Amino acid sequence: MTTGAVLATGALTAVPAQAVTKPTITAKGGYLMNGATGATLFTKSADTKRLTASTTKIMTAKVVLSQSNLNLDTKVTIRKEVSDYIVSKGASSARLIVGDKVTVRQLLYGMMLPSGCDAAMSLADKFGTGTTVKARTANFIGKMNTMAKSLGMTNTHFDSFDGISNGSNYSTPRDLTKLARSAMKSTTFKSVVKTKSYTAKTITKTGATRTMAAWKNTNALLGWNGTLGIKTGSGTEAKYCLVFAATLNGEQVMGAVLTSSSEANRTADVKKLINYGYARI
Repeated sequence: MTTGAVLATGALTAVPAQAVTKPTITAKGGYLMNGATGATLFTKSADTKRLTASTTKIMTAKVVLSQSNLNLDTKVTIRKEVSDYIVSKGASSARLIVGDKVTVRQLLYGMMLPSGCDAAMSLADKFGTGTTVKARTANFIGKMNTMAKSLGMTNTHFDSFDGISNGSNYSTPRDLTKLARSAMKSTTFKSVVKTKSYTAKTITKTGATRTMAAWKNTNALLGWNGTLGIKTGSGTEAKYCLVFAATLNGEQVMGAVLTSSSEANRTADVKKLINYGYARI
């Protein structure tokens, strides 16, 4: 039986690790690790700095979830500055409405599923320190960089809370995988990123309940071959990115691909890496 046939059938134990052919991926950068041990399974320009697009939001979530005495049910009022930012940047949005009160938990779903930059900014504003929105979001980005250092992300720098780069927002496949491994230790984070659809009920200015249109997860791989998340990213320069985690039969793999030329190629690359990882383990 060929390696390919074995991968297709899922009979992974039949193949000795050394017999598994290393896959070729189209993405410019890629990295894969054993999620349990942290051992490297695959690299392709794994330490080359690249734009991260919305995979940046993994760090936004990580910083929020690392706050001491965090109450996920704390309500955050959506500011006009958030709406103005989304319009000015033409950014992806969870369609949050100015004046609505939204919980921190709901903002995490709004950020990680439809990749809402409005949710990301609201979280950065809430958990940053300062007297203005600009100061608070800048302070929060500082916390993102502090966290990156503490996680050993030596080739990473953030200058935004959502991945819309201001000229110095970059990371590497290896660093983003380190971040993913750390983030997935949070049960809240894990629950959010594996959710395919989420409907939030927010509180309007008048105190009424608003049922938002369902937020759909942008990660089409969810559920495929044990895929549990984590976050897609795309942009004109960043192209297509995905940080992923998958578990099957007790085997955990995590990784990242950056600068894939198309959504279809990104999906194909990640499927190859997940299958390869299972076979290697």
